[in-house]
Amino acid sequence: MDTLKFYDITHREHVVCNPTSEEKLARLVELLRLPNNAQVVDIACGKGEFLIRLAEAFGVRGMGIDISPFYIADARRRLKTRTSSAGITFTQMNGADFKPDEPHSLDLASCIGASWIFGGHANTLEALIGMVKPGGWVIVGEPYWRQEPSDGYLETSGITREDFGSHSSNAEAGEGRGMELVHTIVSSTDDWDRYEGLQWLATAEYARTHPDDPDLAEVNERVSKAKAAYLRWGRDTLGWAIYVFRSRSWT
Repeated sequence: MDTLKFYDITHREHVVCNPTSEEKLARLVELLRLPNNAQVVDIACGKGEFLIRLAEAFGVRGMGIDISPFYIADARRRLKTRTSSAGITFTQMNGADFKPDEPHSLDLASCIGASWIFGGHANTLEALIGMVKPGGWVIVGEPYWRQEPSDGYLETSGITREDFGSHSSNAEAGEGRGMELVHTIVSSTDDWDRYEGLQWLATAEYARTHPDDPDLAEVNERVSKAKAAYLRWGRDTLGWAIYVFRSRSWT
């Protein structure tokens, strides 16, 4: 089935499409203290919640980018009902194709939970660093191994050991590229449970209301497999954090 349709179904109950609570997202926004009319981009913006909150708090200008037409449509609806900011647009495109009008021109560049777009955490940092001006913010969300993953978990989930590093190596990857790590927002087990559980709930509700969807069997199978892997291994094995970096030249 269409992958974007699958994620639209499984994330219908989510406001934030990663294991970050809305309270922790609010904390992130408070930390940034952006100037009015700051220029920003959020790549793989999902339903646009981070960017909309930045617009509400600081009047930022910029773009949210996502490959999903479902998420972009949702983000546009949310923007219309939440803020009249004319400075924010949501665009459906591959985030890897985005380039600012000029290198090193943005106040903030983020990619929270989609480093696969650029081929991994290190490449994501490289891409975002090239977009921000001196003193600019680079915000990335990335999983990390809390413990050595079992062979069963890797086989069932389709993840490889090399896909992710440790919490410390995620941080060091930015600092090794000239950025200063100024904060991390680490998800709790409760954050993870809510993120995963809302997918189970959304899938069950979709199955109840769309029993004739020819893709339903595949959706149920994929979600059931992911649920079992999470409960047996993933809950104790995989962590998640948002890493808040800033150029060391900001002072």
